[in-house]
Amino acid sequence: MTREEFPGWHGTTIIGVRKNGKVVIAGDGQVSLGQTVIKGTARKVRRLSPGGQDVIAGFAGSTADAFTLLERLEKKLEATPGQLARASVDLAKDWRTDKYLQKLEAMLIVTDGKDLFVITGAGDVLEPEHDIAAIGSGGNFALAAGRAMMDTDLDAEEVARKAMAIAADICVYTNGKLTVESIG
Repeated sequence: MTREEFPGWHGTTIIGVRKNGKVVIAGDGQVSLGQTVIKGTARKVRRLSPGGQDVIAGFAGSTADAFTLLERLEKKLEATPGQLARASVDLAKDWRTDKYLQKLEAMLIVTDGKDLFVITGAGDVLEPEHDIAAIGSGGNFALAAGRAMMDTDLDAEEVARKAMAIAADICVYTNGKLTVESIG
């Protein structure tokens, strides 16, 4: 079976919400292979602590690819302590230009509590508008739901949890078993 014929791993929704000095990244736990749920309790949100820094990252896409990118991000953060933006741009440049990394299929949402970025293999480091970002198969559903709640009295975690619940109700590749990490 060639890579193009392989049904592929699907089933991730990750959301990042920054509100009132708190940043939350939440991710569902579903991993699917084609139309089959393989696992419902995967941890796609991780806390990184390179050099004592506190960074949270959520990933969508291939798990092995995402772990490779998270390891690279940690090395970039160790080389540029306290500079998430610079480390993210350096990672995106490497990802875009390195022949090995170019094959990696994943996306990241990262935060240090101050900055919030989406990093892609196309070389993008995007700071989301409206203090909310979402990636993965249910990302657009979570993003729309989250944006609708940003002007309410809900805090960042409540917005993230409710947006993820809405995405899980709509996207068959998203479930309600969340991993939630916050800073602030």
